Amino acid sequence: MIHAVGEKIDLPGGQQMPGFGLGCYKAQGEELVQAIRWAAQTGYRMFDTATRYLNEDQVGRGIRSCGLEREQVCVVSKLWPTSFERPQEGLRYSLRQLDIGYIDGYLLHWPGTDREARFRAWETVLEAVEHGQVRFAGVSNFLPEQIEELIEKFGVVPAVNQVELHPWYPQWETQVYCRQRGIALTAWGPIFRGHIDEVPLMQQLAERYHKSPVQVTLRWHLQKGLVVIPKSTNRERIAENAALFDFALSETDMAAIDALACGRHFGGDPRQYDGSDFLLPVQ
Repeated sequence: MIHAVGEKIDLPGGQQMPGFGLGCYKAQGEELVQAIRWAAQTGYRMFDTATRYLNEDQVGRGIRSCGLEREQVCVVSKLWPTSFERPQEGLRYSLRQLDIGYIDGYLLHWPGTDREARFRAWETVLEAVEHGQVRFAGVSNFLPEQIEELIEKFGVVPAVNQVELHPWYPQWETQVYCRQRGIALTAWGPIFRGHIDEVPLMQQLAERYHKSPVQVTLRWHLQKGLVVIPKSTNRERIAENAALFDFALSETDMAAIDALACGRHFGGDPRQYDGSDFLLPVQ
């Protein structure tokens, strides 16, 4: 578990990444650029984007103008399944949009439904690591068996698996698997995908610890050894989301949060979702 907002964790293959970051999903324009600057001032050192978010160029502008050296920042982006047939094109697009020299972490955004195309895309990401365009290769929304297929074929363990994960949907099997493989498991939608007001327990615990329900939820993730990337463009909330290191949840309260698991989730099925609702923009 990390003990500071910018603290790094070790990844398979010898690389490192911060264990906490700013999610950039559904953030756009100057609001996002400014949010990245505020986050950098607060101590954030990782920023998560994707081609699908249509904001890589704005993330790049935020990184270039945040006052940090490029080497101090970790930027994660992702390749969409409809680009798996032409993965080099998708990679070039992200590199061009970000315009920050290289991408730290480049992930397959979803497994997609074409296994052979998935393999070709993964091979391209591994080649990008060899060529210095990418620092580490990872996946997103992959099930353990889909990761095992990649490992068996290529002999490389993905550095990261980014999945929907929160107390309603803790993905225990995936947590155990990634821990055994040394894969950094990153939680997207960590705050109940915006439904935290429907969880009375988090309000009760917030009052007990003199924190917000969001802080209590994010602290649960950290104590599970998970990476979290909460999204906000509000300056105060960006700072509040990172103020997680002056308290700790008791084992009893951790267990109470664990007991919220009910399987409720909001994302697609990694075995069936093909990503056909989005195509790489023509540029």
